[in-house]
Amino acid sequence: MLFVAGVAAILATANAALCGCSKDIALRLTNIYENGDTDFHYDYCENIKDGRGFTAGIAGFCTGTSDAWVVIEEYHKLTGGNDDFSPMDDVLAKYAESGSDSVSGLEDYCSVWEKLGKSDVKFQQAQDTVRDEMYYIPSQKLADELGLKFDITRGELYDTGIQHGVSDGADGLPALVSDTSKSFTTDATGDSGSTLKVNGHNVDEIVWLQKFLEVVVDNLKNPKEAENKAGTTVWADDDYRTKSYAYMIDAKTYMYGNSVDALDNDGNPVTVKCAAEGTSKRRRDANGRPIRRYRQLVRSTGPPTSRRRRPPLSKRSNELADVFV
Repeated sequence: MLFVAGVAAILATANAALCGCSKDIALRLTNIYENGDTDFHYDYCENIKDGRGFTAGIAGFCTGTSDAWVVIEEYHKLTGGNDDFSPMDDVLAKYAESGSDSVSGLEDYCSVWEKLGKSDVKFQQAQDTVRDEMYYIPSQKLADELGLKFDITRGELYDTGIQHGVSDGADGLPALVSDTSKSFTTDATGDSGSTLKVNGHNVDEIVWLQKFLEVVVDNLKNPKEAENKAGTTVWADDDYRTKSYAYMIDAKTYMYGNSVDALDNDGNPVTVKCAAEGTSKRRRDANGRPIRRYRQLVRSTGPPTSRRRRPPLSKRSNELADVFV
């Protein structure tokens, strides 16, 4: 009873949306699953040979999925359009439009990205803006529609948006949320102190979250979109993210405060602190390069890998408009 009363007091004063330390910790948790530590690697850039061209920055922006070009367009707005990326604009725009994984004509791309990512505040700001607009805000809009109150549930929706994408594919975040909610045909009680209205039924928020984690794991093993099915061997290994969230559920870490205890990608306990330096050692390959985790991006239309291809720019504008309605 004391635990429920304490949660109720928190919920009475907490903002619905993740903000401050709650958002910072949610982002840093995803950094662990994506990069192996809690830091924001604005300067990361590499061709991981996944059919998406160069992968770079804090959210794995790709030259072949258009979101890298969106970052650079945002950066151009801040620099007046005359910066180190400008000579590559035509090539970047072409690959973003076509979804090409080619890196021809981008020989200086990673050196420029790494240089600017290390010290250029405007370039870092551009990455933050695009990450929020493409992934964070849409995930929190869904959280608002569900009436989610807990940091852990909202953070899991953001992480799933990064992994699966936020648009309308059958393997995307909105579909996973819908599949979870459809599974509740009666009331589902719990002791978290937060109750959702799902299909007219009273559903405990943590009970809903546990079911959502089950749906995500099942989707990784059994994706619905035909072009994603060939990637199930890689995707099935991505359950370290859901295991980390399940670990926090078991510890009843529903609100984040200034730090949380979670699991790293090897299943080891790690403390994630608000605005702190990385607290887990980053995994590197034999050449000293940081090891990237594969993930799905918005919509798979390309090679059968675990990263979901973003639609061409000609379709992306309408798709994002639908997300923000």
